[in-house]
Amino acid sequence: MVSYEKRIKAFSQLGLVLASVVDGDADSLSGLPVSHEQLQSFTEKVDAARQYNGWFTPGNVRYMIASIAESLQKEKLETWLKPYGEAIENKKAVNKVGVVMAGNLPLVGFHDFLSVLITGNRIIAKLSADDHKLLPAVATLLLDIEPGFRDHIEFTEQQLKDFQALIATGSNNTSRYFEYYFSKYPNIIRRNRNGIAVLSGKESDSELEKLSGDIFLYFGLGCRNVSKLFVPRGYDFDGLIEVLGRNKEVTEHHKYFHNYEYNKAIYLVNGQAHLDPGNLLLTEDARFASPVSVVYYEYYGDMRLVNELLKANNEKVQCVVSGIDEIINSVPFGKSQQPELWDYADGIDTIKFLLSF
Repeated sequence: MVSYEKRIKAFSQLGLVLASVVDGDADSLSGLPVSHEQLQSFTEKVDAARQYNGWFTPGNVRYMIASIAESLQKEKLETWLKPYGEAIENKKAVNKVGVVMAGNLPLVGFHDFLSVLITGNRIIAKLSADDHKLLPAVATLLLDIEPGFRDHIEFTEQQLKDFQALIATGSNNTSRYFEYYFSKYPNIIRRNRNGIAVLSGKESDSELEKLSGDIFLYFGLGCRNVSKLFVPRGYDFDGLIEVLGRNKEVTEHHKYFHNYEYNKAIYLVNGQAHLDPGNLLLTEDARFASPVSVVYYEYYGDMRLVNELLKANNEKVQCVVSGIDEIINSVPFGKSQQPELWDYADGIDTIKFLLSF
């Protein structure tokens, strides 16, 4: 088994390699066991990702890689794992952990991949057909850095078997399937969640620009993308509409534009009131999960009631974006898609789980 210290070192070096892909700075690889040829091969896979998933534009894939690289700084890895360092170092058993990965975003399963390996376990990953190339390419880079992981990484397209625990991410429908078949194993089963934003009406142009990133990044497909706004009664949408309308590039993507045109036609035919900055539809709705190209909004009169509503619907909320101090556990505008390693999906501590059996 690779020692705990070497695991930390390997992933921090992987972060440097991934950063060099984003920066295009091959010279930064000096002293690392990854050749220019290996880096070029990985870069080609990044640029080819949209050939098997039309949502995976090079810009979005590189944004995710940059976010991962940022999180793999040695200091962040050590901060994340400090509460568990002794338990990880003293751990003797190597458990086989099956991981069913989603494919809505590029490399969305990387955190589970990292968590399983950093705790000294073996990962058996069932990749989504929508993202079956990128993580194996990242794993190849990791093995170039630390060959000791070779017997700890397995990718499969078949049904998972011969494992001691399971981590699965999917829709609300597939989660019921996972619970039925895998309830006898220690497990983490994740469901649909959404990003929420709470506005005061006093946001600056800069804050609204950052909010537009929380909405449009990855075309709104992520569980941390803002799909629902809470706005004060009497809210003036003019400033928000003007800022959102600047993001014209999303309508150049045919899959996104098709969703936008379809939903717009439905609203027009049904006479449903909506706001349209030319690239997004905003409509009043109490639900949390909105279709691609649509953001719901809801008025509030009491901030306390907003907190109570978010708490009552905790199982539907992945993160809350706001500049209002009273909003509990919120992140700043523009940070919804930049979670720290300890910002666990669904609020479930993956490291604690992986050390519990």
